Order: sequence, then C-alpha cells, then structure tokens
Amino acid sequence: MLAVLVAAGCASNPSRVTDPRDPLEPFNRAVYRFNTDFDNAFMRPLAKGYKAITPEPVDRGITNFFGNIDDVTSFVNNVLQFKMSRAGSDLGRIFMNSTVGVLGFFDVATNAGLPSYKEDFDQTLGYWGLEPGAFVMLPILGPSSIRGTIGWAGDIVTDPFFSIETGDIYWGFVGLRMVDYRADRLAAGDILVDASLDPYTFLRDAYLQRRQNLVYDGNPPESEEGGDIWEDVDFQKREAPGSAKRAPTPPNKESPENFGH
Repeated sequence: MLAVLVAAGCASNPSRVTDPRDPLEPFNRAVYRFNTDFDNAFMRPLAKGYKAITPEPVDRGITNFFGNIDDVTSFVNNVLQFKMSRAGSDLGRIFMNSTVGVLGFFDVATNAGLPSYKEDFDQTLGYWGLEPGAFVMLPILGPSSIRGTIGWAGDIVTDPFFSIETGDIYWGFVGLRMVDYRADRLAAGDILVDASLDPYTFLRDAYLQRRQNLVYDGNPPESEEGGDIWEDVDFQKREAPGSAKRAPTPPNKESPENFGH
C-alpha cells in the first residue's frame, strides 16, 4: 500500500522532485503536512501541558533516565564499529548512572568525565559503508532515510524496554518517552518555522547534514553544499564535547529528527 501511494504521488507531481536525495518528495511532503497537523493538534499541546505540570528537576531526571537507556544501544553500536574506547565510556556511564545516579535519573557520569556519544544503528550501517539512500518522512516519527529506517528497527531490538512483556507498561514508557522528547524540543519547532520559507526543505537538509556529521564523528568529507546548518541551529545535537575527530576508515571503504533520529 505504501509503495502504491509513493508511486502515485511521484507520478502526479513529477516536476516537484528536484533533489536527487529526495526522490519521494511529493509523498514526503504529504507526510510532513500530516505530521505537522498531528503535532499541532496533539503532541505540542501535550508537551506544553507536560512541561507546565512537571517540575524542572523531575523533567530533567526523566530525560536523563531515557538517556541512560540510550547508552545501552550506544554501547552495542560502538562495539559493532570497533570504537572500544567509546564503548568503554558507554559501559561506564551505564554502570555509574544506573547505580549512583539512581537508574539514570541523575547524570553523574558526565560530571565524572564520561562523555555521552549516543551511537545508533544508522551510524553503524553508515560506518560500514551503507549509503543513506532516499530521504523518507515517516508518519509521526518524522525525518529518516532508507538506511535510517532499517537502523531504527535495530535500535528497537537493543532497547531494554523491548524485552518488557507487559504491553501496558511497554507502551506507557513509549508514550512518556515521546512526550518528554517533544517537550525538550518545543523551541525547535518555532525555529523550524522561522528559519525558512520552506520548513520541509530546511528540515530535510538539516537532518541529512546532521546524520552525515554523526556517521563521521563530526568530521564529514567535504560536500558541494558547503557549510553545516547545525553550526547555526542546534536541535540538541548528540555529539559529545570534543568528539570531532578524523573520519572513520572501515575496511574496504575509501577514507573520506517532528521526531526522528
């Protein structure tokens, strides 16, 4: 069904497909409009209400708790990329924040000098040479790519909550995570609307640049587009301080987020 909708959208608006990275642009724009309407009607009001009734220390603690969960996925992906020093930092963060930090509600590991890297499967696939493929706007979840969508499935499997067998508890955590994520990015939506006459194009280009930057640990190869949008707009970038370094050189590879990754 999805393939039929994509094909129909492209066939009806062939002139609108102008960026080779975005061959599904008519379909993606339709999903973007749906996501925007859904966000304005549900997620944004819910996030604002959550922000209004949740004390700031509790809000920060919940964010830290889910960040500690993300460190588990990051550890797996750093191991898969043979970044053992980073994997060690992730493991140290998990142990320290889960114990002294009371299940991650307090981020004591950062203060102890253990940086947060937040690697994911999309970055791992990119590290081993898989190109991102076409840009894809996912319903509710937001911007992604073919590679990112595959990687997202891997992230779900390594999420500790995935092993929870009680459906109500699992989906309760998922709902809380989405609301907390959106609440932490309320200002980002305003920036997106004000940043460009075409918010969709801005979001797409910013997402693709950011993912490229993450795959290459802050030092992507030169591109024809030039500078990095993220130097001017920061939607809570996930790179650790001082993490920029030479791009990874995997074997057989030449040297040189709405929601979402």
